[in-house]
Amino acid sequence: MAHPLKHAQNSARKFGGKPEDYLPIHSWFDESKAFLADFRHRALRHHAEGIFLAERVFGVAIVNSAGLQVPVRYVGEQHVKEDLGRIPTAQDWLLHNDGCTASIWTKKRQKPGRPRYERHKWPCTREW
Repeated sequence: MAHPLKHAQNSARKFGGKPEDYLPIHSWFDESKAFLADFRHRALRHHAEGIFLAERVFGVAIVNSAGLQVPVRYVGEQHVKEDLGRIPTAQDWLLHNDGCTASIWTKKRQKPGRPRYERHKWPCTREW
């Protein structure tokens, strides 16, 4: 999933209301793309602790345009699961992604025959 609008459209289908009801939450999760435009931006908010932080930012629930109360935690869980296939912890990100080699530890991203750890092609100062 690449854009917050797509996440918001999925939220509207799942929870009711309009995509605009959910767009601020999904945009918040992806704000870090502004300064880190690859998958590593997800290390800042795409984890269980990030979902609870979203609750502190947006409140426990929002009321969508259909008048339904929707827990912010559910919206955050949906966003992270769509991007990663599961909800990791912040510890998962810190232990398994060092910026030079990145483990592909999500089921959704793992392809048959691909090694568990894959090197990415961004510049790195660490010796291989």
